[in-house]
Amino acid sequence: MSKKLLMRGNDALCEGAIIAGCRYYFGYPITPQNEIPAYMALRMPEVGGCFLQAESEIGSINMVWGASAAGKRAMTSSSSPGISLMQETISYLAGAELPAVIVNMVRGGPGLGNIAPAQSDYFQATRGGGHGDYNVIVLAPATVEEIAQLMIDAFDLADIYRTPVLVLGDGALGQMTEPLVLPEPSKRVLPEKDWILDGAKNREERVLKSLRLSPQGALEELNHKLQEKYDEIRKKEVLYDEYLIDDAEIVLVAFGMSSRVCKSSITMARSRGIKAGMIRPITLWPFPTDIIAQLADTRRVRAFLDVEMNMGQMIDDVRLAANGKKEVHFYGRTAGMLPDENELLNRIVEVFNESVVYEA
Repeated sequence: MSKKLLMRGNDALCEGAIIAGCRYYFGYPITPQNEIPAYMALRMPEVGGCFLQAESEIGSINMVWGASAAGKRAMTSSSSPGISLMQETISYLAGAELPAVIVNMVRGGPGLGNIAPAQSDYFQATRGGGHGDYNVIVLAPATVEEIAQLMIDAFDLADIYRTPVLVLGDGALGQMTEPLVLPEPSKRVLPEKDWILDGAKNREERVLKSLRLSPQGALEELNHKLQEKYDEIRKKEVLYDEYLIDDAEIVLVAFGMSSRVCKSSITMARSRGIKAGMIRPITLWPFPTDIIAQLADTRRVRAFLDVEMNMGQMIDDVRLAANGKKEVHFYGRTAGMLPDENELLNRIVEVFNESVVYEA
């Protein structure tokens, strides 16, 4: 029987990465994720890996590029301003089709903002973040135990699709301590890395690059190839959690820490006779469009309520999924403030009272 441990989110994240086979960590300090490089500095030598504090966030993501090109499982982590600095190389990784895992423990913004938790990097995460036609897979954990498991999934998905994968947490999740059982190593069958740069002795040379100067040839072919891959990811890799939606009239949509507050407010709403439920996206990209579209087609659903720790970023995806069939409302806190369960309850009541009843 697996032993239950008590761990901080940032530490559990590191253990998940180590279980996944990560042996190369490159990073640069920034609050509120400093525990990750500190933990990896201790653990990487113990498991025969390499820890290196880079001279900057730009240096760390380029070191990940190099380790990935050699076929190694490598990662970096940072928080919002540091992730912004990495975007050029993340685009290069996508263009070169190199697997990589990047962790963003989001802090309040814009600019340097503050060091409190936020979800205000949703646009950056789900819209590629850098230049060019590309996406990255985005995983959004809600508990300490889930963040450990999703790190294993992140490394597997990165290898399967040869793409960067972003794990999007926030400062609160990284700092909080919860009981967990560490996950088992993955049993997925992964593709052979027949593209790595390991010396060209007894084989033809290989080139990994994102530069393709011919607009009518190589670059357009790459973009079509990437879109085919992204279409496959949309079909196969959508993850979400359902909470009391079987009879829900008001459906909340929330991810990460916000979703935990939602559960309390949903319980309070139901005690008042309001049937509320929730869809929690686990993959922010690809977004769980289909389940929201199905609920929008259901007569009993009056409206959706998007709940975020920002000024309303995921609401665009919820509206696109609902396709105008039901109203989509918003409740959010920003600047590092967590949603308040009583304020959210009041918002649920408002939405319920304002929404249209669809006759059967």
